[in-house]
Amino acid sequence: MTDVTRETMEYDVVIVGAGPAGLSAAIRLKQLDPDCAVVVLEKGSEVGAHILSGAVLDPCGLDALIPDWKEKGAPLNTPVTEDNFYMLGEAGKVRVPNWPMPPLMNNHGNYIVSMGNVCRWMAEQAEALGVEIFPGMSCSEIVYGENGEVRGVVAGEFGKNEDGTPGPNYEPGMELHGKYVFLGEGVRGSLAKEVIARYDLSAGKEPQKFGLGMKEIWEIDPAQHREGTVTHTMGWPLGRNAGGGSFIYHLENNQVYVGFVVHLNYKNPHLFPYMEFQRFKHHPMVADLLKGGKRVAYGARAISEGGYQSMPKMVAPGVALLGCSVGMVNVPRIKGNHNAMLSGKAAAEAAHAALAAGRASDELSDYETEVRTGAIGKDLKKVRNVKPLWSKYGLLASLGLGGFDMWTNTFGFSLLGTLRHGKTDAEATEPASQHKPIDYPKPDGKLSFDRLTNVSFSMTNHEESQPAHLHLKDASVPIGVNLPKYDEPAQRYCPAGVYEVVREEGKEPRFVINFQNCVHCKTCDIKDPSQNINWVTPQGGDGPNYPNM
Repeated sequence: MTDVTRETMEYDVVIVGAGPAGLSAAIRLKQLDPDCAVVVLEKGSEVGAHILSGAVLDPCGLDALIPDWKEKGAPLNTPVTEDNFYMLGEAGKVRVPNWPMPPLMNNHGNYIVSMGNVCRWMAEQAEALGVEIFPGMSCSEIVYGENGEVRGVVAGEFGKNEDGTPGPNYEPGMELHGKYVFLGEGVRGSLAKEVIARYDLSAGKEPQKFGLGMKEIWEIDPAQHREGTVTHTMGWPLGRNAGGGSFIYHLENNQVYVGFVVHLNYKNPHLFPYMEFQRFKHHPMVADLLKGGKRVAYGARAISEGGYQSMPKMVAPGVALLGCSVGMVNVPRIKGNHNAMLSGKAAAEAAHAALAAGRASDELSDYETEVRTGAIGKDLKKVRNVKPLWSKYGLLASLGLGGFDMWTNTFGFSLLGTLRHGKTDAEATEPASQHKPIDYPKPDGKLSFDRLTNVSFSMTNHEESQPAHLHLKDASVPIGVNLPKYDEPAQRYCPAGVYEVVREEGKEPRFVINFQNCVHCKTCDIKDPSQNINWVTPQGGDGPNYPNM
């Protein structure tokens, strides 16, 4: 739609995404220069609506950004008091003692939080400093300058018809221009994906790796509640089918976060990550905890797991990638929010120095240097071999070798060097003929639930008349290629039931996309073995509306 005329607004820095990275950048820019013109654009209906994380928060990012966060009322209300780690079998468990684990695995001093609520609080701090924050504003396009630099973004386009043409209430949106643009969209953001491809930022890096994280909030019997307790498990039900594990965090008000992560490099296309999560809750340890309780929320999102060797170049002319747009999760710690905050702070400091020197729209190389050599790089370098060890040699080997490697890295060296990841998660998928189908128990409606019922607890909504935001590069591939070769795994890897293969008597199978169900996890964009699905942002405000994920 190149003939659309849009109004423009000029800023010093335009930030896409009101997550921990984007908000940290906005806050730091205003701390350094109250006159700096900063805008934050958020596709969720409000700040926090699309934030989903475990989450046990290492407060080092907040300590660096807002040292008096306690006095200012940050919602870090539940310090970790107990750390448990179990290996599960189908009916039993074995506790792994804490003492052999490297010091970095200790959760002492960390907090069980709702990152959605932390981001809502951070937004209040940012607005008090004069940052403009606009929720419900999807950024659908990048605006490039005459020399190929990133100049800004298009935000707030509404009212397209299903076929993409302007509807009767069409609003073209605005172009928001900045001397620098920060992309903090989270995992596999559509604009970051475009920038990485356009400027070849992944050249010479290992492919990014991902997991699918699914989470429910439960209100449980007070007699079962242990506020401040953190439990992680590995093993059953995944076994050798996939890498991953669970988390159970006891926060305040008799609530627990129950979550399950499946690494997306699994080979068997019959694997059904969502049903693995539902089956997990029937383990006696978990079932006893949840008995008589009530599930109150559900959500899912992808997790960047490639770590140190998979981080692309983070800067290009006029643009910087923040947080999960780069991939800064420490996999064995299951933590990335602290690094997201530190990345936003570092990007802000680099932009402030550039603006003070009269620069604009160039590469913020100081930001890249700080991330790779500073606290973030040191955090990720220590654990860089855990994920590839797990992928290549399985769970037990990764526990032994990975633990040994983390211990040696504590002293600044690794006998293993830096291991490679190899294949992308899409390429890891093998033909269905090489694997047996997996028989999953039917959800009982008490501990386990079908996908569509659970999606209703994410408060997801999309305007149905808009174009689907899940684009097929070739509409014939799902039925013509993926179905015969892989038994079309989109039916299973999506945790929201977006994709269906509909079979009707006497007719050819049809591939149906129920985009209204989408919780914006991006798994389809990552795992589709033909790389035929492109996730782009829907109109602003649509998607999940997470209360306190």
